[in-house]
Amino acid sequence: MNHDLRLLHLLPAAVLVTQEGAIRFANAASMELLEAPSIDSLIGRLSGDFVHPLDQVRSTNRIQQVAVPEQAGRPNKSSEFRIRTERGNLRMVLISSVAIEWDGTPAVLMCGMDMTHQSEIEAQLRESEQNFRRLFDNMQDVYYRTDAQGIVQHVGPGVRRVLGYEPHEIEGRTAESYYPQSKDRDAFKAAIMEHGEVSDFPGQMVRRDGTVIDISISSHALYDHAGNFAGVEGIYRDVTQRKNLERELQRLATTDMLTGIANRRAFLECAESAYAHSRSNGEPLTLLMLDLDHFKTINDRFGHLEGDRALMAFAQAIKGQLRASDAVGRLGGEEFGVLLPVTTLAEGLEVATRMLHSIRALELTDDAGHSYRVTTSLGVSTFRQSDRSLRDMLDRADQALYLAKHRGRNQVASLETLGE
Repeated sequence: MNHDLRLLHLLPAAVLVTQEGAIRFANAASMELLEAPSIDSLIGRLSGDFVHPLDQVRSTNRIQQVAVPEQAGRPNKSSEFRIRTERGNLRMVLISSVAIEWDGTPAVLMCGMDMTHQSEIEAQLRESEQNFRRLFDNMQDVYYRTDAQGIVQHVGPGVRRVLGYEPHEIEGRTAESYYPQSKDRDAFKAAIMEHGEVSDFPGQMVRRDGTVIDISISSHALYDHAGNFAGVEGIYRDVTQRKNLERELQRLATTDMLTGIANRRAFLECAESAYAHSRSNGEPLTLLMLDLDHFKTINDRFGHLEGDRALMAFAQAIKGQLRASDAVGRLGGEEFGVLLPVTTLAEGLEVATRMLHSIRALELTDDAGHSYRVTTSLGVSTFRQSDRSLRDMLDRADQALYLAKHRGRNQVASLETLGE
């Protein structure tokens, strides 16, 4: 053992020498501070293994700082860190570090002094640690930290409740592994990089059993001493019940309760969006307005309950003729609207004719066993560049519907076919 090493071993302060985070030298005081069985048992260990999770980012940044050229071998300012010993005891240590060469290779020398010898400080540390551990273990949210590549470095025990995994099964894997749709993770990363933090950011994750859940994320970006992006730290929680309630409230607010199709407000909102798209892109758009003929007679003859059944059958017959991109809504009473995006007048008239025949073919039966049939009148209009608003399309379809009724009902009419 050379003279310098002998002096390091005799120092009352703990001394560690690390290279790329691994311990290459430890003196006797380090062995006592870390409560290791021997000095040899420390060699090769990662120094970060002994740092408390809440201090790991700060500790890593400080070690990186001493290696920058402008630091030029000068030690950084002493700072207190929480460590866990080999026996699991918590200690507060005052640590300073400096860049050196060890066997001709860059290394970091760390010097630490135990600051937990005072009983009052030690008691406060224990209480703080117990409170932290109790909160950490029982929190409904999931604490997590990733590196710059999105690899999970640490995750709290709440992940058992939220995703059904043990923390060690998550750590070391990419956070993207648990997203059912990559666009959710991409949106989150973009928001973090732009703003540095997000609050109540929406997304979805997949549980161990394959269930997709809704999550809310509140996180902030981490940066190293040079200001480079170093990862993300934050929490996420399961908000599936809240989102399901919101979706149900949205459904109730936009759905006609009798027929199960869109209500007037939802249909008109959809029509406004489709109209704006056609005006912007010049794509054709066709609008149908339908009215169940002689509906009052059905109510008077069979009763309002049978009238409701007729409306439901009428709505289903309309839906049966539509594509996934089309929309149908109940505008009120026995009047319905159909929206046909990217559909010309000729194509719209063909769809309207199919609906006319489909509704003619309906054979309905009341509670008393009496059979009856229904018919419909349809008005068709298409988008024009000269239209000032959606209202112009709606008015033409309404006028065409009135024309179909005036001509005797059970038919299709369009002002465009009349040159109007």
